[in-house]
Amino acid sequence: MIRKARIEDIKQIQNLINSFAKKDLMLPRSLNELYENIRDFWVAEEEGRIVGCCALHICWDDLAEIKSLAVVKEKQKKGLGKALVSTCLNEARHLGAKRIFVLTYKPDYFKRFGFKKIKNSSLPHKIWAECINCPKFPNCQEVALLKRI
Repeated sequence: MIRKARIEDIKQIQNLINSFAKKDLMLPRSLNELYENIRDFWVAEEEGRIVGCCALHICWDDLAEIKSLAVVKEKQKKGLGKALVSTCLNEARHLGAKRIFVLTYKPDYFKRFGFKKIKNSSLPHKIWAECINCPKFPNCQEVALLKRI
């Protein structure tokens, strides 16, 4: 079942995200950051366990970001990631976003949803405020992709 995240989900969400971050597949998230942004998150829950998550963050006038997409290994390649991304895209449409971007180490995954590679520098400077706290800054290898909806 895919649903909006609740406060009691945060520690499971953090464990899921940070398990991928330890493998250098995504950026880690602090508990503080997750609590502050809980309304951005959707989760996939099975039998009381969070098996996937994804966030839609509104950045500016017509611009949103999909971030922190993670699915536990045993549930990958079963459509959960696709369902989470699709849920975020639908929410973005509902909210009136016209452009959605991702910063990812897996650009081919998002290209399947119609995202197109763009220059990182084409995104507004406001987007990069989060990057200053990243351990990989300024040598980021994430690829920027954009989808117009």
